[in-house]
Amino acid sequence: MIHFIYYQNIYCRCGPCQRMAPVFQQLAGKYPKAVFLKVDVDQCQDTASAQGVSAMPTFIFYRNKVKIDRLQGADPNGLENKIKHHIGPEDGDEAEVVAGHADLSPFVMKPQSECLNESDEHPFLHCLTSGGGYLQSECDEQLIINIAFNQAVKIHSMKIKAPADKGPKNIRLFINQPKTLDFDTAESFTSVQDLELKPEDVEGNPVSLRYVKFQNVQNIQLFVKDNLGGTEVTQIDHLSFIGSPISTTNMGDFKRVAGKKGESH
Repeated sequence: MIHFIYYQNIYCRCGPCQRMAPVFQQLAGKYPKAVFLKVDVDQCQDTASAQGVSAMPTFIFYRNKVKIDRLQGADPNGLENKIKHHIGPEDGDEAEVVAGHADLSPFVMKPQSECLNESDEHPFLHCLTSGGGYLQSECDEQLIINIAFNQAVKIHSMKIKAPADKGPKNIRLFINQPKTLDFDTAESFTSVQDLELKPEDVEGNPVSLRYVKFQNVQNIQLFVKDNLGGTEVTQIDHLSFIGSPISTTNMGDFKRVAGKKGESH
């Protein structure tokens, strides 16, 4: 479930607040799939402070209690573009996300993440989005992927989409390592969990992990030892993790803009 929350001062008569109030109301009617909420910062000062709101108007976006985006200032087009982005292509996949958890992609720090033995033509970052690119190995079939998060998370499962003849087969998982492991170390170190994937596991469906072992994860590393086809090239079209941040937001603290989705009072 997507929540869009508008932090406002209902007594404010400044230009930006006056401009955005009717826009938000119109968008609530235009996009009934999402829940649109308003927060009066005078009445809910603790909530606003906890969410880092320091100026109005501020809009914060949540998916399954996880803060995924924000916008500050009077930008009607920017606000609608963000709304369309968050309820667009990913909205159709929401039913596939494990109940009580969310896609952790918004928490991935791409500049601090890396992959060893990636192809120059098909680098690691291509597999972090579903935009049509993919990751391929370079010299042989092995990969080491280091994913860093911007806050501690709990990981319930991961999703891998890859060709059945090139997708990963045996994967060793490590967490909270101070640096990216080399291949010899990844082979000899004790892992948190070892996985042996089957063709159906690389179709983009959640692959469950030992949840109790992944309760406070700052980074996760995957050592891909080989692939399902036994070839020299491993390919990953899309890689993502399902879970939740250690700190989540209680959506019950907010009030809906409308009685029903998109319905005004």
